[in-house]
Amino acid sequence: MTVTIYGIKNCDTMKKARTWLDAKGVTYRFHDYKAEGIDAESLKRWVDTLGWETVLNRSGTTFRALPDADKQDLDAGKAVALMLAQPSMIKRPILDRDGALTAGFKPEIYETLF
Repeated sequence: MTVTIYGIKNCDTMKKARTWLDAKGVTYRFHDYKAEGIDAESLKRWVDTLGWETVLNRSGTTFRALPDADKQDLDAGKAVALMLAQPSMIKRPILDRDGALTAGFKPEIYETLF
């Protein structure tokens, strides 16, 4: 099984998810989309699979700091454009297990995945 976890290195939720994976002996690749960026194709696949409402982190400070005009009339295309411009608006973590995607981290959900 190929596992990639996408997120930001210093995010507390990411630290919890990576600690959980390490403790369970899960081999994974970490992709820091703040440092490495994220390609439009991957982001669009996440939005198509999980929904832009799930992938766009509207509770984070980066989104809340946007001008009101940028927050209005959101749809998938506008959400993808915002996340490409500022990857810190992407929900963390995004877990990709052989193409199966999971957004966020909850130990009880990860237990069912591994």
